[in-house]
Amino acid sequence: MTTLLDVAAAQSVAPEVVMDIYRRILRIRRFEEQVGKLFAQGQLPGFVHLYIGAEAVGAGVCAALRDDDYIISTHRGHGHVIAKGGDMKRMMAELFGKVTGYCKGKGGSMHIADFEIGMLGACGIVGGGIPVAVGAGLSASYRGTDQVSVTFFGDGAANEGSFHESLNLASVLKLPVLFVCENNQYGEFTPAERAMNIKDIALRAQGYGIPGVIADGTDPLAMYVVAREAVARARRGEGPTLIEAKTHRKGGHAEGEDAFLAGQQYRLADEKEAAQRHDPLVKLHAYVVEQGLVTVEELETLDQATLQEVAEAVEFARTSPEPSAETLLEDLWV
Repeated sequence: MTTLLDVAAAQSVAPEVVMDIYRRILRIRRFEEQVGKLFAQGQLPGFVHLYIGAEAVGAGVCAALRDDDYIISTHRGHGHVIAKGGDMKRMMAELFGKVTGYCKGKGGSMHIADFEIGMLGACGIVGGGIPVAVGAGLSASYRGTDQVSVTFFGDGAANEGSFHESLNLASVLKLPVLFVCENNQYGEFTPAERAMNIKDIALRAQGYGIPGVIADGTDPLAMYVVAREAVARARRGEGPTLIEAKTHRKGGHAEGEDAFLAGQQYRLADEKEAAQRHDPLVKLHAYVVEQGLVTVEELETLDQATLQEVAEAVEFARTSPEPSAETLLEDLWV
C-alpha cells in the first residue's frame, strides 16, 4: 500500500471524484510539459511559469467547486485554468499569441481568462488577484447566491498588503472566499524563510478571526477534502478560510531562468529530490491502481488520449491566424 497519501482523507473521497481529480492533474501535467518543450525551442513569446509539481492544489480545489463558482489565478496560472475546465486549444493559441486565443493573443501566459467557466483571470502582479476574488465573493453575497470565490496565490503574495486587506474585509463581511496559498517555499529565487518570520502562513488567519488550515499540497485527495469543507463553510454563510498548501515546484521559477542566473543554484539538491519524490501525479497513479479503481492499461489509454488532446491544441495554435495590426487597440480599457 502507498504511504504517500493521507489514507483517512482518501477513503472519504468517492471513486468517481478520485478519477476526476486524476484526469485534471494529468491534463495539466501533459499540457505544461509540452509548453516547456515549446518554450525551450523558442516557439513561444514571453516568459512561462509552469505548474508542474503543484497540480494537486489546483485540481483538488477545483474539483470541490461548482461550474458557477469563481477562481482567480497568478502568473503561474495554466494549471488553474485547466483544473476549472479550460479549453486547451484556446490556451495554447494564447501562448502562441494567436487571435484564436482566450485573450485574442494579447494576454499571453500570465493573463488567461474565461468568464464562462468562472475563471476571472490570471494576474501577473504578485498579490494582485486576491482583492478581485474578494470582489467576486462580495458580488455573490450581495446577489444572494451561494457561489464561492477562490483566489490562488504564492507565499510571496502573503507578504503583500493586498493579502492582509483582503483577509480583513472578507472576514468582517463573512464573504464566501477561499484564500489558497500555494507555498512552494520560494518567492521567485528567495527562500520563504528569509522573507517572513513565521513557518506557517496559515497562522496569519488568527489575526483576522477566520480558520487557517495547513494542507499537504502534494496530496490531491487531501487538498480536495480540505477544500470541500471550506467550500461548504462558505456556502453556509460562515465566511472565508485561509488554506496553506505546502507544495513544490519541480522546475524553476520560470522556464529559461538558467540563462540569467549564470549557473547560480538557489535550491538545495534535497529540495529538488523531495519535489520528485512527492510528485502528485505519481502518487495518485499508484493509489488508483492499488485501490483497483482502474488498471495500468486503462491509465495508459487515458494518457495517450490526453497527449493527443495536447497535440491537437498545438496544431490548432500553429495554424491559427496572427492578430492584425488594426486590432491592436481593441478590447482595451483606457
